[in-house]
Amino acid sequence: MTKQTVEIDTRTLIRFWLILLGIGLVILFLYKALTGLIIIGISIFLAIALKPLVRKLNNFFTKHFGTDNSHKTSSAVLAYTIIVVAFISIIAIAGPVVVNETSKFINQLPTTLNERIDGWDGINNFGKSIGINNLQEEINKNLSALSNNIFGNLGSTIVTSLSTITDIITKGVLILVLTLLFMLEGPTITNTLWKSLGSRKEDQKPVAVAKHILERMSNVISTYVSHQALVALIDGAATAVLVLILTLIFHMPSTLAIPMGMIAFILYLIPMFGQVIGASLIGLVIAFTNPIAAVIYLAAYIVYAQIENNVIAPKIQGDALNLPAVAILAAMVIGMYMFGLLGAIIAIPIAGCIRVLVEEYPNIKSARE
Repeated sequence: MTKQTVEIDTRTLIRFWLILLGIGLVILFLYKALTGLIIIGISIFLAIALKPLVRKLNNFFTKHFGTDNSHKTSSAVLAYTIIVVAFISIIAIAGPVVVNETSKFINQLPTTLNERIDGWDGINNFGKSIGINNLQEEINKNLSALSNNIFGNLGSTIVTSLSTITDIITKGVLILVLTLLFMLEGPTITNTLWKSLGSRKEDQKPVAVAKHILERMSNVISTYVSHQALVALIDGAATAVLVLILTLIFHMPSTLAIPMGMIAFILYLIPMFGQVIGASLIGLVIAFTNPIAAVIYLAAYIVYAQIENNVIAPKIQGDALNLPAVAILAAMVIGMYMFGLLGAIIAIPIAGCIRVLVEEYPNIKSARE
């Protein structure tokens, strides 16, 4: 076998190591800035998702107050304010109800179980068979201790979680501020960018293709989010009505209806699994007050969910994304394991954007040539 010697000049060797160093620095930058990039990405996503609402408000102002460039700013600010106030209201109303019902259940659990098993000799007979003389009393003691421990540890848990809560609030504020800024300044920035990139004649076609593709992606995101929000609103209203009827029948607090509807609305925004999570959580909260009412709620909601999933949702959402079920599920699994719940929420519109790229590939190839 003949040996061959490959000679590499100094310039090529230096260039090779510089490229490796540059790749390493880019990876390091992405790793260090990952949280910031995610915050910026979420803000851009939300700004795009709010475009249909901004457009409708802008059309309303134009129709009633005439054409004015200031309407675009007013529409963006008003749309942003409506969404922020709505979500803060949902958290402020639904949160205390869930916490109150849960704490009430935990606090009353020993007394409730004691009333259920009081006078039942079978429980003590079973205890004697396993070497415990008074099993009922032991159960009551342990349940009381468990209830006291839960409430006793609640304060220390809140204190230790304070830094996490502060971090979440900080990120939330950054997302809110950046979303508003992208809504106000995004159109101006993108128009300036397109003009700059298409200043030369030979660049105009590639820029036009890129602009068309990004507009299609933007429409995919905004259409999906707006349709998903509308179906979630219908789901929340149906849940509120159903819970209200149950409160009247079983003499439960009627104040449960609106918060439960809000919870259903928020959780429905999680694709595919949100409806199940919402129904389970609401059923659990109702069970804290009346287990029979919870069973009836779950049975009635399952019937309604079939109507919603097979009639209401397809009618509203239509074929906006034009993706097969396996692609949607695969996108959600990848998004969930990469970025958790947030990844699951944004995975489907991102998959829709990838579909747009695949469909536009011939135009991209033509523009490159």
